[in-house]
Amino acid sequence: MTNQIMDIEKYLKTDVQESRFLQYGKIFKASNYLIEATGLSAKIGTLCEIEITQSEKALLEVVGFKGDITYLMAYEELTGLSPNFEIKQLNEFRQSPMGFGLLGRVIDSYGRPLDALGKLKDVVNMPFSTAKINPLEKSRISVPLDLGVKAINGLLTVGEGQRIGLMAGSGVGKSVLMGMIAKYSKVDIIVIALIGERSREVKEFIEDNLGSALSKTVMVVSSADSSPLNRIQAAEYATSIAEYFRDSNKRVLFLMDSVSRYAQAIRELGLALGEPPTTKGYPPSVFTKLPKLIERVGNGTQKGSSITAIYTVLAESDDIQDPIVDCARSILDGHIVLSRRLVEVGHFPAIDIEQSISRVMNSIISPEHLQAARLFKRYYSQYMKQKDFISLGAYQAGSDPEFDKIIKKMPEITKFLQQMVSEKSTFENDVQNLKTIINS
Repeated sequence: MTNQIMDIEKYLKTDVQESRFLQYGKIFKASNYLIEATGLSAKIGTLCEIEITQSEKALLEVVGFKGDITYLMAYEELTGLSPNFEIKQLNEFRQSPMGFGLLGRVIDSYGRPLDALGKLKDVVNMPFSTAKINPLEKSRISVPLDLGVKAINGLLTVGEGQRIGLMAGSGVGKSVLMGMIAKYSKVDIIVIALIGERSREVKEFIEDNLGSALSKTVMVVSSADSSPLNRIQAAEYATSIAEYFRDSNKRVLFLMDSVSRYAQAIRELGLALGEPPTTKGYPPSVFTKLPKLIERVGNGTQKGSSITAIYTVLAESDDIQDPIVDCARSILDGHIVLSRRLVEVGHFPAIDIEQSISRVMNSIISPEHLQAARLFKRYYSQYMKQKDFISLGAYQAGSDPEFDKIIKKMPEITKFLQQMVSEKSTFENDVQNLKTIINS
């Protein structure tokens, strides 16, 4: 148990004194992070408190009930519990800091600073839930967003307010590509959620990828060793922060790494509560909560207010038909698939343009740009189908004049698709270079 648990109460309302303790209950059963208690009558989402020692308290959240049994999930790992431990029921729901004072800071799922920059300033405690925007009141996606990556700007153009997935197996470069996008994208504010990832990656991501962009960035971190509830809350808290800035009429880039770890946390919670497992052990609640989280982002009601969201999705065993990959693909406005085959030949970013798509691209770019992108993809696809024949010397030059033309263009096509991590690109230059390759 960490000393940070002692700071929990300052993230609740402070205007309610001891009278807020409505009821006491007792532990009936404890298993890992899940607590079963009797004697409580709390609503789902209500916070409860358990006093392990005189100097050590822990916060729990009600996640379900069955008859007289109330199910609670701990935010941190609990040790030292025994049967009949008392639980205090609080008349509070979870709140966390919101405001422009979060910019430039690295925080956990509570909103507690993880950096060495002192206490948060210019923030107020607010609930996670926000008013749902009427779909007819949302602005249409109509403006391209410069993400600083040639292959995306030119061939998979992303619009302001679009939701798109980075889909790949492990070790294929999802986090590195996400770092490039964070570093080079032209937005007002960046919100990054690192959910269930390796803790060492946090500092690496800040130092290697963000640089000067940290000043306009909020990073919410819940590492792989955090409780399932902690990981779920971190994703929802980060989404709430992005919504706060969007509602302040800002252009926000929301990056979440990864949706798969969020889904796995929901699976752990759901199975602990007795939900029936379905495909690959995922309970139905996973496929209910994923759309709810993703649908919260997008354009706002005011012109210029938007959340452009990029979610990394881990394809287990490189299976892009994985249930979470498939679910995310059906909800999102497009997907960028990264190929292990391309990584193995030193091609970075390893974007498989044949399997990737941006569903709003056609409506936000010029006809000339669209025509050039279509021809580029067609040339690339035709070459890849005949690549083995060319390597074996089975193709004879002159037998197909159009394919001869494609072969001559391939060095330029390959160069356009590759980009060094330190290389910044702009949307205007990328479109112009794309047209030059096609028209040359």
